[in-house]
Amino acid sequence: MTTRAVRTEDQRQSLIKLIESRQLPFSAQINKGAPRSIEQNYLQRKWLSEAQEQGDQTAEEYRGYCKLHFGVAIMKSESPEWAEKYDRLIKPLSYPEKLEMMMEPMDFPVTRLMSTKGKTDYLDQMYQHFTGLGFILTDPNLRGMDEYRKAVQ
Repeated sequence: MTTRAVRTEDQRQSLIKLIESRQLPFSAQINKGAPRSIEQNYLQRKWLSEAQEQGDQTAEEYRGYCKLHFGVAIMKSESPEWAEKYDRLIKPLSYPEKLEMMMEPMDFPVTRLMSTKGKTDYLDQMYQHFTGLGFILTDPNLRGMDEYRKAVQ
């Protein structure tokens, strides 16, 4: 299966050529928005590392918490198929088991499936949560992070 994020006109034209080259019949799916960006991934990992330095949990434990508390609702609104699987497989579990399923080695997919907008909402909720606890997190508008905001516009 081929998946492409189309952010420029050149990328759109390349995708059109790919579609024109396929033998019939074939299936195609086009989704609104683009997948999360590399800058968003970097920012998430940076904030989790900063939270670990200031808090009483590991970055992975904070990641599991954020996926469960912020990511699940976002993904439920973005993907009915994902929501069905979550409700069937994860929702019946106890809270500690749900947290465990969000972390390595199980790592139920949440943020990796988000659109750029979904990941922006997720990061905004993470920022509010951790700064609300008194943590100091890197400002995404600092040098090297300004592309984060551009990528989601």
